[in-house]
Amino acid sequence: MTETGETGAHGARLTIDLGAIVANWRMLAARGAECAAVVKADAYGCGVARVGPALWSAGCRTFFVAHLAEGIAARAALPEAAIYVLNGLPPGACEPFAAHDLRPVLGSREEIAEWAAFSGGGRPAALHVDTGMNRLGLPVPEALELSGDPRIAAAGIDLLLSHFVSAEKPEDPVNARQIADFARVKAAYPGLLASLANSSGVFLDGAGHDLLRPGYALFGGNPTPDSANPMRPVVRLEALIAQVRQVEAGASVGYNGRWTAPAPSRLATLSLGYADGFPRAISGRGQALVGGVPCPILGLVSMDLIILDVTAAPAARRGATAVLIGDSLDIDTVGRAAGTIGYEILTGLGSRYVRTYVG
Repeated sequence: MTETGETGAHGARLTIDLGAIVANWRMLAARGAECAAVVKADAYGCGVARVGPALWSAGCRTFFVAHLAEGIAARAALPEAAIYVLNGLPPGACEPFAAHDLRPVLGSREEIAEWAAFSGGGRPAALHVDTGMNRLGLPVPEALELSGDPRIAAAGIDLLLSHFVSAEKPEDPVNARQIADFARVKAAYPGLLASLANSSGVFLDGAGHDLLRPGYALFGGNPTPDSANPMRPVVRLEALIAQVRQVEAGASVGYNGRWTAPAPSRLATLSLGYADGFPRAISGRGQALVGGVPCPILGLVSMDLIILDVTAAPAARRGATAVLIGDSLDIDTVGRAAGTIGYEILTGLGSRYVRTYVG
């Protein structure tokens, strides 16, 4: 077990289970294709400097990030890995890509031409085909048209990829259309490896191809939201109770008095707030666990503090621990309570926590 951050400097602790991340990767890798790891957004808030080497030691050899700066950080942690940068090649960025041995995911004619002119086929890259997201990548007709273009070889392209629109909903007909369109493009580029499956796509028939590309599932998110989560939980967020007080009926709580006690109540204040990445949108909607008892979050989450109703939690006292992510409060549950998704909860985890790595 190792820690980062000054012990005792903050009243909240984030525990990250590297063993669970590795176990999740191994479970996905066992589904039949080579398995990469998406470690963008600082490994979904878990820290690429620790997550990357743990996955490398487990056998992962290919990684994906979003930006050039993320690629540079990942390269420092993964000196031998293949690292692809999903958001493409910014104008004039060829030299820093090459200096850090990063592979751009090229999604336009302009990017292909710029990388081809720079690398002359000597540095690898990926080709991004848009099969329905309408976000980045070459449209399918354009990708088919370019299949014989000499600039493809000159760009050193060794991987073809696309991204699902709605893989977490297996019944959505867009999945079958994307699988078919991607298969057409893959047939036009017979020498390239292919990657279509994100976390949820790993569980779709016909989406596996050569390289799986999970991200969220590695970090404990549910890739099959209509059924039980097959992944092991990875993060646990706990905060110390700074103070407990008794209030009478009619007392208001927090900014703007958004909650008023309907009866005499016992309240606990946690040393945690939206400056730590715990969303303000969960105000009055979420809960924490104190001694295993669900305790509602009262009023507005403020910058550094959260107030709980601990009337039903006899374990609540100064210095006791409240669980905000963990046990029955997994990241998907917390995301729903905040009116968002678990991805946003994970990637928003702040820097003030004492971080403990286990496993």
